[in-house]
Amino acid sequence: MPQNNTPPKLPTATAVSAVDRALVVLATLATQGRAMTAAELIATTALSQSTLYRQLASLKRWGFVLEVDGRYAPGPLSLQLALGFDMASHLVQHARAEMVAMAQQSQESVGLVVAVNGQAVCIDMVDSTQSLRCSFEKGRSVPLQKGASSKCLLAHLPAAALQAALDANFATDDPGLPALQAELGNIRKAGYVVSHGEVDAGVWGVSAPVLTSGKRALGALTLMAPTVRAQGKQPQLIQMLVVSAARISRNLNTAT
Repeated sequence: MPQNNTPPKLPTATAVSAVDRALVVLATLATQGRAMTAAELIATTALSQSTLYRQLASLKRWGFVLEVDGRYAPGPLSLQLALGFDMASHLVQHARAEMVAMAQQSQESVGLVVAVNGQAVCIDMVDSTQSLRCSFEKGRSVPLQKGASSKCLLAHLPAAALQAALDANFATDDPGLPALQAELGNIRKAGYVVSHGEVDAGVWGVSAPVLTSGKRALGALTLMAPTVRAQGKQPQLIQMLVVSAARISRNLNTAT
């Protein structure tokens, strides 16, 4: 499965506190999906060597980082954080049953995605029993640029957050930016977005927002399938996805 190696847009070393520097290191390790050398961490985080080693020493003592043969990766305590997230996440708890039902009905993969630090992060996934190669799996992220999930999240961000995400992922003179902004407006009106091979070749996707009663998007529900399997049944898959997202939204708002 393709790995996302694009780090989140993080503050520079001169703009952050000691706590922030430790979080920069953790966030970088979390988004890479592989162990990293100190040199790679320095290049990615812009931290000085002495600062990086201080943060790594502290994180290793607490169990958040593990070092093996000069390479660093998230440590055992990160697993406890992940377990706590699974047990406590309000959004995942209320979405899981609907995701399982939709995956069984469609025979395709269903993901729950949120926007974090200019990235679309998959916080839960129900995989299809059929083969599918895509960049999303639980815990993975892709930049908020292309694909149904990213565009759905972008379209439903508050104005300030949207501008920050666009600034983080696109150059101000990007010729495609005006068209994207117009597309985001159309997505908000339609209530869903479809993509074809924008992130992974040969993958069709449809995404709809999970909304609070105040119409604030908590995340996006996305159904993914190979384009060849989606052919001829795209309207049914879109309807299924939109209805499921609405049900999750209603369940969340009823619970609160």
